[in-house]
Amino acid sequence: MSRSGYTLPVFACAAAVAALHWLRDRQPITLASIDLIEPAQIAEIPIEQVAGLSENTALAITRSDPGDNLDLTKDTPIWALVEWREQGDDAVIIKGGEGIGRQVNADHKPAIYAYAQKLLQENLQRMLAPGEKITVTIILPEGRSLAVRTSNSAFGVVEGLSLLGTTGISQPLSTPDQLAVFRAELQNKASRFESLVFCIGENGLDLARKLGINPEQLVKTANWLGPMLVEADVLGVKEILLFGYHGKLMKLAGGIFHTHHYLADGRREILTAHCAIAGLKSPDIQAVFNSATAEAALTYLKSLDAATGSDWVNQVYTAIAETIDIRSQEYIQSHSESTTGVTVCGSILFDRDRKIIVKSKTAGLLMGKLC
Repeated sequence: MSRSGYTLPVFACAAAVAALHWLRDRQPITLASIDLIEPAQIAEIPIEQVAGLSENTALAITRSDPGDNLDLTKDTPIWALVEWREQGDDAVIIKGGEGIGRQVNADHKPAIYAYAQKLLQENLQRMLAPGEKITVTIILPEGRSLAVRTSNSAFGVVEGLSLLGTTGISQPLSTPDQLAVFRAELQNKASRFESLVFCIGENGLDLARKLGINPEQLVKTANWLGPMLVEADVLGVKEILLFGYHGKLMKLAGGIFHTHHYLADGRREILTAHCAIAGLKSPDIQAVFNSATAEAALTYLKSLDAATGSDWVNQVYTAIAETIDIRSQEYIQSHSESTTGVTVCGSILFDRDRKIIVKSKTAGLLMGKLC
């Protein structure tokens, strides 16, 4: 059985709690009790070091433990600097220090998202007396170097990692045990709805909710799209909307139905092939192929459209979306023994700004039913 762990916001919160405890009691603690909120349970997080830097400032360090997960933050240190202050209306101000990414599309605010904010605010405010105020600065010393190995920049986060997530529990998304968890959720929702929305990750889930899709019809798949599509068909789901970041979802157009990059990539080959079929000139095809990321290739196509008045983005991505639909239904048909008819699939691809690039024809029809 694979071991779950905790998400990065939990360790940041534990370090902040330990630093505030030192400021109040002048004593280090070895464990911090954190209310995870989501789920409603208490986690005991080991504290590696605590130090008072001055009468009004303390620093504490934890170390990330995401469990048996393919997570590059495993064992990375998380620091929290907590300072008493007298000015301002807010009891707790949260800042991002070195190694916390910046959101280029949100005035370079630190990439400390809603769950992390709530976790820190609620756990720290409980420790404060009326009128007391603190500033908390979260620091990831290895964040900047680790970020270059992630897709953060594709989502507009630069210079570090994000404190992202909607829960405190870090499940091993790439292990068979986690697939069993996802299948159980799918079975539950398939018993209530004939149409479901598959989201690979948190960005898709968040955007789908903002578009007005019923959260009860959203199913997280992580990288297990193939098995989840087959399971949905077996369960009698009639329609699946595939909703994802273009750099992930386009892999399905190449027949890659387990999308973890450790197993297969092929994004630039898939994108380049569709550019060639659409009739792009050879120098432009080469520029797309040599792009460092799928997002960079998309940016190149957008610049080409702007310079020439063409419509390459729409042409290429419409073809990719339609191919995803076709290959998804072919995959289901080749792996399922269902005799009730293959589940209909539609796909929506969005970019790093969480803006929709394209909807397949089927996806457009499904969205009309879901929203």
